[in-house]
Amino acid sequence: MNNNKILIINGVNLNLLGKREPNIYGSQTFEQYFEELVMLFPQFQLEYYQSNTEGFLVDKLHEVGFSYQGIILNAGAYTHTSIALADAISAIETPVIEVHISNIYKRESFRHKSFLTASCQGIVSGFGLKSYAMALHYFL
Repeated sequence: MNNNKILIINGVNLNLLGKREPNIYGSQTFEQYFEELVMLFPQFQLEYYQSNTEGFLVDKLHEVGFSYQGIILNAGAYTHTSIALADAISAIETPVIEVHISNIYKRESFRHKSFLTASCQGIVSGFGLKSYAMALHYFL
């Protein structure tokens, strides 16, 4: 395992951060925030991947799930629907931290159920983009 490689994976609709519902998700793009994370966590070799396609997210988990130190996953709405992603997380060795920008428990009731949480090492929810930095602290 590479002891300093961390992959951040964003799922469906998260490519619209900075434009999508800024009252919930803020006005900063993830690419802008990722640059900050790289500077804040120089001890890690951070990588970023985003896809709106569930199968591509599963493929990426399989690709890095036996060689990276950690994965931070914000699956977006797939959190509440994807048994395939939950199974992929269970199948790999790399620990996965589930992240949500908003507090999913203060939102619509269908967002209160995560199929991923039971397969993840932990969950960070509700601290805006800082949720990703909080998850990175786990890997220090």
